[in-house]
Amino acid sequence: MMLHKPSTPYAGMILRSSLLALTSLSLGACVTSSIEGEREGVTGLETGEGVVIMAKSYHLGNETENDFINCVGNSIGRGREGLRVVPNQEFVDALFPWFEPRTAPADTKGLPDLMLRPGVAQMIKDKGVRYVIWLDGNTDRVAGGGSMSCAAGPGGGGCFGFAWWTNDAKYEASVWDLSGLEDAGTVVADFSGTSFLPAIIVPIPLLARTQSKACKGLSDQLKLFIIDEPEPI
Repeated sequence: MMLHKPSTPYAGMILRSSLLALTSLSLGACVTSSIEGEREGVTGLETGEGVVIMAKSYHLGNETENDFINCVGNSIGRGREGLRVVPNQEFVDALFPWFEPRTAPADTKGLPDLMLRPGVAQMIKDKGVRYVIWLDGNTDRVAGGGSMSCAAGPGGGGCFGFAWWTNDAKYEASVWDLSGLEDAGTVVADFSGTSFLPAIIVPIPLLARTQSKACKGLSDQLKLFIIDEPEPI
């Protein structure tokens, strides 16, 4: 059987796209990860105690994505080792106005004064909140390339080409202990993933799902951080 070279630029584009698609399919989407924790104090939970997850504002005025906060909250509360999670809005409304973005304490140094405010300490006790987890970070597209073209005609249509992009999801969780009025420590998760979109008639997305992996990795580490007390030296 003889092989013939493509006779038109269109056929050549199909061949090139096919090779790129096959290459990307063999590679698949890839994710690299790094999770680090720094403990400042002893942690643990008593019966009835739980956590609340809050968004920490950036210096540029943006806030951690709501969907990521919800993801971490759901992940932390899931499973046999799940923590009791007090809904964010419920906590903020109950403590109004002391945990609004403009009035929330900037660090643990402001907790003693906050607890002296009328009703604050009792409301926190009633809600059973032992730890406030402040989330800071975001998911950014840091690189990308390739090209994609789509066309339609009397005989049908399709897309041809190859595109790729890299997302970096970096989040930091600061854990405040409302019992000891101190900083319990931080957990930092950094996940970088490259997604591919080859197309031979129909685009075939190979997604790295960087943000969802960062959510699971950070949540798992936070559960260990809060539940597991460090062994005495």
